[in-house]
Amino acid sequence: MTDELQQRLERLEANFAHLEHQVEELNGVLIQQSRTVDLLKKQVQRQSEVLESMELDRIKANQTKPPHYHQ
Repeated sequence: MTDELQQRLERLEANFAHLEHQVEELNGVLIQQSRTVDLLKKQVQRQSEVLESMELDRIKANQTKPPHYHQ
């Protein structure tokens, strides 16, 4: 193999190793972001449920019984 081809092959191998490392790092970031998004979704869902419950309680508290309704 000529020196020029050997150098090209070595550069390609180095570039490939670098890209492989970057893909692994990006995959790690993607996994962490996915976990964060899942956590945030759960938190938003819980907060929505609490707000809905509070709103229903507020509505119930503001409803007055009609005058003819006595027990």
